Amino acid sequence: MNQSDLFFRLSGEWQGHQPRRFSRAGLREAAVLVAVTDHPYQPSLLLTRRAADMPTHQGEVAFPGGKRDDTDHDLVATALREAHEEVGLSPEYVQVVGMLDQVVSKYGFLVTPVLAVIPHDVALTADPRELDCLFHVPLAFFDQPPSGYFQRDGIRMPTWIFERFRIWGLTAYITAEMLNRYFAAEIALGTVVPATAEDPEDV
Repeated sequence: MNQSDLFFRLSGEWQGHQPRRFSRAGLREAAVLVAVTDHPYQPSLLLTRRAADMPTHQGEVAFPGGKRDDTDHDLVATALREAHEEVGLSPEYVQVVGMLDQVVSKYGFLVTPVLAVIPHDVALTADPRELDCLFHVPLAFFDQPPSGYFQRDGIRMPTWIFERFRIWGLTAYITAEMLNRYFAAEIALGTVVPATAEDPEDV
């Protein structure tokens, strides 16, 4: 399966999806790029580990992404800009599928994941000012049960240990939702509280 094949398959499935949206006053907007590589036999997920001296999420595994700037015309632009800044991924190599279900972080951000397909052999470099490193996780790795679960505010979330990396929290939750919808995974997750009730936050 090449980049276009994977992109068209995911795009076709995305057309029938109405992403979860929240309307909550006071939340700052952010976006992350959920980038799947187009490797024909072993597609993988691009992840990063935040630098230890960052103001938030120090040393945590995360998708490339960040808060929306005034110059970003939409949240897709935010995800693409942040990925370019953090790992040197030029937007020209990114085929955007669409926005996924929003989540709310414990830091007060309304986070919009953006699903995309990228070449498996594109050269990437982690920006040392923001990241400790970048790495790829084969999607096949997530076929095995999570290493564990934790629950916060009634939401059950998986945790995976991949090599020396702990994938948990917001990143694990977004990953699980994406895999369940687009790659026929059956990862157990708690029910997200509707936007009219308590926030599904602290993920």
